[in-house]
Amino acid sequence: MAVEEPRFDVLTQDGSYEVRRYAPVIVAETLVDGDMDAASSKGFRLIADYIFGNNTLAATGAENASEKIAMTAPVTLEPVARSAKIAMTAPVTAEPVAADASMATASQWRIHFVMPGQYSMQTLPKPVNAAVSLRELPARTFAVLGYSGLNTASKVQQKTDELAAWMRSRQLQPVGAPLLARYDPPWTLPMWRRNEIQVEVKNP
Repeated sequence: MAVEEPRFDVLTQDGSYEVRRYAPVIVAETLVDGDMDAASSKGFRLIADYIFGNNTLAATGAENASEKIAMTAPVTLEPVARSAKIAMTAPVTAEPVAADASMATASQWRIHFVMPGQYSMQTLPKPVNAAVSLRELPARTFAVLGYSGLNTASKVQQKTDELAAWMRSRQLQPVGAPLLARYDPPWTLPMWRRNEIQVEVKNP
């Protein structure tokens, strides 16, 4: 069964590099501490718990009603500056993160799943766990570098640096921190794993 992914239009393509314009989305997200692997695992479990049924259907008025939400791709990680705090609204108002947050050295991360397109903020089940929140994101433009294989902290930083160099060559101005997007489950063979570094840019 195909897994839903966010909708986008490709504005520019240059080998493994692209500039994409993404449609508005709703995300479920959480803020976790640790290195990239530990944070990814912890964040995934928290949001998976929400989409697998640890939620409430406030709109129905039923006290114990919940709903399983379809899994989407990718799972996205964003290094967060220590001074930044996650907004505990639903889904969460956008907040600033350090543009120079390092993929290799970050110790705090924002993990998010994009919610299936059939939902609105009014129809999405609400998280029971206060560590998970919902946020509406507007249409945005991203520079993207795709690659395969395993994601070590050093490799992710290397790919982030490569994308940053390409952006400079195209005079694309970054907005916020880089994102690591992972599309495949952990049992996928490394050679088939689809990964991306994404950096929001000012509209070219």
